[in-house]
This record gives sequence, structure tokens and C-alpha cells, in this order.
Amino acid sequence: MDPIRTLVLWCPDWPVAAAFTDHRDAGVELAEHRPVAVVDAGTVIACSQLARAEGVRRGQRRRDAQACCPELIVVPHDPVRDVRVFEPVADAVAELAAGVEVVRPGVVALAARGPAGYFGGAAAAAERLVDHVATTCEVDAQVGIADGVFAATLAARAGVLVEPGDTPAFLAGLDVRVLARPELVGLLRRLGIRTLGAFAALPAGDVLARFGFDAAVAHRLAAGREQRLLAPRSVPPELSVREEFDDPVARVDTAAFLARSLAERLHERLAAHGLGATRLTITAGTGNGERWERTWRSDGLLGPAEIADRVRWQLEGWLTRPGRPTAGVTMLCLAPDGLVEHAGFQRRLWGEPGDEGADARRSVTHVQGLLGPAGVLAPVLGGGRSPTELPRQVPFGDERVPALPPAPWPGRLPTPAPADVAAAGATVLAADGVPIGVTGRHQITASPATVTVGTGAPAAVLSWAGPWPAEERWWLPGEARRLARIQVSLADGRALLLALAGGQWRVEASYD
Repeated sequence: MDPIRTLVLWCPDWPVAAAFTDHRDAGVELAEHRPVAVVDAGTVIACSQLARAEGVRRGQRRRDAQACCPELIVVPHDPVRDVRVFEPVADAVAELAAGVEVVRPGVVALAARGPAGYFGGAAAAAERLVDHVATTCEVDAQVGIADGVFAATLAARAGVLVEPGDTPAFLAGLDVRVLARPELVGLLRRLGIRTLGAFAALPAGDVLARFGFDAAVAHRLAAGREQRLLAPRSVPPELSVREEFDDPVARVDTAAFLARSLAERLHERLAAHGLGATRLTITAGTGNGERWERTWRSDGLLGPAEIADRVRWQLEGWLTRPGRPTAGVTMLCLAPDGLVEHAGFQRRLWGEPGDEGADARRSVTHVQGLLGPAGVLAPVLGGGRSPTELPRQVPFGDERVPALPPAPWPGRLPTPAPADVAAAGATVLAADGVPIGVTGRHQITASPATVTVGTGAPAAVLSWAGPWPAEERWWLPGEARRLARIQVSLADGRALLLALAGGQWRVEASYD
């Protein structure tokens, strides 16, 4: 089967461009002569050209970016803003070409044959699309054409049109990091495989056996073979999920909650047929007869979380963008496409181990329907030095973004992690009954002999470790914090993590 010639339109630094557009629409001007970075969980995910000139890079910590560029304007990341502002761009492309698919906000893909034939060649089609988007939406864009969406996206970043049959050669010299799979990329680098060409040269069977299905998909992409060639299937009607609402949905949080339920139903139907989807068409209808439709696609298989995220982003984009529907949503339909057979999805005769997880999710979704989305919370672990900083509670099914990035934290509490996080006052005494402290040089004044938690009875200390000092944000008087932690094992069987701050001991956590 011949590879599909694909045209990709890419808007550089889209989160930054979306922030500029959103602020302009709201009547607030971002200074275009100042460097700008979009930050998510303390990490730079996009930056303007001026910021890059000052040394700011994607993946950089916020404080490092501000250190090398003190005048940097920091804008929080907002996926809904990215989708909402990108909707007019996708519509503009759809005015000139059919079959437009959103890969992610800032990137759309379509078959190159139609526009190239209509506008008199690939170069003419690319120029026409770029001019139309610039005129209609005031957005800069680049176009690339290659065999498959993955290669065409990289070609768009380079602003090149790859000739038919030259895609493997175009990809061969690129770094493996363009696969956007950090764990796989790290493993390949440790094995000495640094380019897509070197990865593509590995035997496909060995890649599947050693690294798994997703790595096999990445291997095909690295070789310039589009994923839809794995085993494309037409969409049986019974795979689509559709829901009609008696009460029109106009609120974003309600729409997002319904999207999660539909995403679970769609994933269960696909799993029952041993299938995975690489594309998803979202259709919404309103009480006034309006119909909105958008197709999303992914380089990998869309799981329930990925489906729910895309539906939520799209619904929020439709409901909050200019020219939003004139009435509430009364119908929502999810149709999978780009289906591939995936043995990992095939159910056994007596069900799969872990099927109880699906039952649990359905039960939790039902409870949320009774109590509201915030009625059921789930923990997400992030970064920090204290066990009280690591977990964050988010509504079940929402995007699980940690409060602090899980990057290495100097001075972080050593493993093993505590089993329970607690908060209670404590008294720590030496053998002679003198309260124990920690000096300015981070030395403990005496060996702990007894620990009293709250109003309880004193317990003898069998062993202890520490102290582990932490001095945070010392440059901000209102946020500065200085403390020291120790671990103690008590005669009554308890193992506690104690922290000394402001001259007072407290229990931070306990161990099993």
C-alpha cells in the first residue's frame, strides 16, 4: 500500500500565539516587544522568538528561564484557551480543503492530493493556505508535506515539502526526541540509538517484543510508515457512542463531566472488539439545530483519558469561543476512526484481570453524578520536599496535573515514602529532659530520647535519623521557610517523620 501524502499546517509557538490572541480579544495587550513564555507546572512549554534569543528554552524550569531573562513575561498554560483560539484557524483551513483533522492545537493535517490538485501543485497549495490563515486569522503558519502525518509535521516545522518516496531519508537524520515519548527516548539513548534512522534499522519484531506496542508504533513512524497502515478498519456503526440530553448543556463543567462518561463508554466498546482508535470525530448538536464537528488524531492509540481530554477541550472551545452556539448542547456523538487491531485489547473468555477497575470507575462516575464532579477526589503526586507537598487532590477524571513539577528536588525526603500524612504538635526531649533543637549549622543539639505527640503519653525513641534541613524561598521574606526533619522509631511501634520550624516540633507523617 502506498503511503498517504499528507499536508500539515503548523502554527509555531501556538500556546504563545494563543495567549497573544486571547489577551488581544479581551482588550489586554501583551507587549510584543517583550519576551514571553507559557509555563505549565513550573516548566516552560512554549516561548516566543524574543525569549529564545535570551536563552529561554522549552522544558526549562521557570526560575531558570527568569534567571537568564529577567524581563520575561510568564503566562500560565491554558489548554482550553489553546483550543478555543485555534478553532478559527482550523475553520479557515477547512474553507479551502476537505478532511481537516486537528492533531493538537496549532497543528492540522489533511490529505495533500486534493489541495495540490485544485491549486495547481503542492507548493501553490501550501502558499495559498498560509496566506489564507494569515489574512483571515492574523496567524503565522508553516506548511509541510510528506508521507504520513508524523513526517509531515516535522516537515512543517522545517518548512519543507518532501518529495514522494524521500520521507525515510528525511527522517533518518533527525534526533529520536522528535518521537515525543520521553521514556522510550531515554531508553534508546542509553542503548546508543540517537537518530530515527538508527531506530528504524532495528528489526520490527524485536522492537515489539522488547519495548511493547507503543514503541512498535514509534518504530513505524521513524521508518516513514504511517500508523494507519497497521490494520485500518472501517467504523462499525455500533462503535460510535451518542447521547441526547433533555436539558441543554451550556456550562463547561457539566459538558466536561458528560464527556468523561462518553469516553469510558467508547473505550469499552473498542476494547470489546479488540480495537484501538487513532482518530476521533466529535459532533455536537444544539437546540437551535446547529451542528458542530471536529476530528482529532493522535500518533498513538487513544485511551479513555486521551479521549476525555480531547472531548473536554473541544466542548470548552465551542462553548467559550466567539461565535459560540446560540443554544445549549442537546446531542453529543463520539465516532472512532483510524481503527487498528490491538491484541492487548482483546478480552479473554473469562474477562481480564483488573476488569474490576472498570466497575470501580463506573461506580465513581455514578457517585459523581449524585454529588457533583468535586464530590469525588483523586490524589496526584508531584514534586516538593515535604510529604505534605507531594499529593494534590483533583476531581476524579480531571487532568491529573501535580501542584509542583516532579523534577528532582535537592533536599527531598529520602525513600521510603511515608504511608500516612498527619499534622499534630509534638515534643521531643533528650535523656535529661531538655527540649531538642537544631543549630544554625544544621546540627541536632542532642539525641532524641522521648517523643510526645499532642496530649498523649511520652514514647521512648529506639532509633532516629537526620536531620534533613530545608531553606526555601529565602529571598522572599513573606514566603521564606526554614525547617529541619528527623525520622524516629518509637517503642510503641510507631515510626514518625518530625519537622522543627519556628522552634516547634510537629508530626508531618507516619510510616507503616
